[in-house]
Amino acid sequence: MMGLFKTKPLAYRPVEDVDLGPQSDEFYLQANVKAPRMTGILVKIFAMLMEIPILGTLLLYILKGNNLIHKLITHAELEESPLFVPFHPFEDPDEHNVKCLESDLSPARQVQLAIECLPAYEKKPSFCRWTIMDYHRAYTSGDVTPFMVAERFIAAVSKSLKPPYKMAFFIASNNEEILRQAKESTLRYEKGEPISVLDGVPVAIKDEIDCLPYPTTGGTKWLHKERPCKDDACCVKRLRLCGAIIVGKTNMHELGAGTSGINPHYGATRNPYDPTKITGGSSSGSAAVVSAGLCPVALGVDGGGSVRMPAALCGVVGLKPTFGRVPHSGVLPLNWTVGMVGILAGTVEDALIVYAALSGETPSHQPSNIPVHLPMLGLTKSISNIKLAKYGKWFDDCSDEVRLCCSQALNKLQEHYGWKTVEVTIPEIEVMRLAHYLTIGSECNTSLDSIREKYVAEQGWDARVALNIYGAFSSKEYVKAQKIRNRQLQFHKKIFAEADVIVSPTTGVTAYSIQDDALKTGELDYVNGAALVRYSIAGNFLGLPAVTVSVGYDKLGLPIGLQFIGRPWSEATIIHLAFAMQAICESEHRKPGVFYNLLSKD
Repeated sequence: MMGLFKTKPLAYRPVEDVDLGPQSDEFYLQANVKAPRMTGILVKIFAMLMEIPILGTLLLYILKGNNLIHKLITHAELEESPLFVPFHPFEDPDEHNVKCLESDLSPARQVQLAIECLPAYEKKPSFCRWTIMDYHRAYTSGDVTPFMVAERFIAAVSKSLKPPYKMAFFIASNNEEILRQAKESTLRYEKGEPISVLDGVPVAIKDEIDCLPYPTTGGTKWLHKERPCKDDACCVKRLRLCGAIIVGKTNMHELGAGTSGINPHYGATRNPYDPTKITGGSSSGSAAVVSAGLCPVALGVDGGGSVRMPAALCGVVGLKPTFGRVPHSGVLPLNWTVGMVGILAGTVEDALIVYAALSGETPSHQPSNIPVHLPMLGLTKSISNIKLAKYGKWFDDCSDEVRLCCSQALNKLQEHYGWKTVEVTIPEIEVMRLAHYLTIGSECNTSLDSIREKYVAEQGWDARVALNIYGAFSSKEYVKAQKIRNRQLQFHKKIFAEADVIVSPTTGVTAYSIQDDALKTGELDYVNGAALVRYSIAGNFLGLPAVTVSVGYDKLGLPIGLQFIGRPWSEATIIHLAFAMQAICESEHRKPGVFYNLLSKD
């Protein structure tokens, strides 16, 4: 029995001794997840066992050992000092074909400057979701009014709750509030005085972000009792200043503590491409409403791929900016060094417009003099000499369909634009995944430590298990995880000295099936969860900007996403690349099985 607890300390080589070239002797370690899928009564039993003194401690110790946390983190020897916050001093990324925003501009003015960066309008022959500019043109022409769209939105949400599937897009949506905003917007258009192109456009907000008049539940039934919503989050205020109609709070995985988007309190958010499949999480509702045509854009929060993952599974764009780029005040403080407000959108152009609206001075520890560059998308074709870093073993560590689709998309991108791929090695990726999991879990547990025991009976069973695991991480392990953060940042800086971006699939698998036994208890599926987050971690753990764009479908018609990870503050570059990739793939875009057309009576 004692042999079970013995682990040989692992001494990591100094960063400068690790070869990052394609011929590196670094061993690629695949995710070593040893935890069976559990739902229903099994989740309940497991949760209760974990909460038994001594036995629960022993179970958690064994789980951590079996999943290599002890070997790779707890007992590891690292020379690096810890990096507790992934703040990046500004270094000009030398971006091309960009417009630099002046300081102190209003959100509406920043949106106008973003419009000037868009390419000339072209009617798309294939399926394309209605964009922000489509809404604005329809309103300006008088063919449709914001009030008409609001009425159609309300009818569509009502329809989405009916059999055969309850799509569970929203946790809260107030029809009277939506119509009030729509009336005001309609009057502005009648006077010829819209605030911006976002005026009258429906925008949804993840229920992790403060937004009046709704409580902020974080996907729970209790958190709002301890932390009432008293004001709009800064990002929501900026959208309101542009005239956007805030249509409600989208569903999410409880406390962001999972990757499926199955919430036992508010329902499993279902994938518009196939309602029997997951959306991914935790920004599940935000991805689904954009995919289904209910909103051209929505806000999410990305702490572990929680914007990019569901965006990829639902066939939409997901943008996570650099840590500190957009205001984070008014967001639940569940994971303060890895979480960032992110944007889900039907097109790259719409993601850019909302990014412009949100960017600017942030009431945080970040300096306010960091310039904001907007990519001039009409000039994307003229960008040359882009170098895309690719780690082949990591890139290929996914399902065959994802690997083939993403490889083909990357090849098309290179052929069309003449951009080059640089083969690299990114060491210790699985170590980074575990260190990130330990970090996000520790921060979530700490943020809820004084209150969560009070509401144990109101927590979903899968969330109870997750919180128990989070509480098992020690201060020693947290500090070592931050040493790994420092180590990984040094590796990535070396890679970015040789390449402009890192390219990878967004998820290792496409959306999997929702099991009936998971609907009331949630599910524990750490194997699929590890596959879903495999490519997301650097963006969160290292505070790097990243974007996903849809590039194809598997044999079941489920979307597949390709991801670009950029240098700090290089949002313009990754948006340029995402736009280039979108232009190549958009002729093959498919309409979801569940789709609502708010700009037409049909």
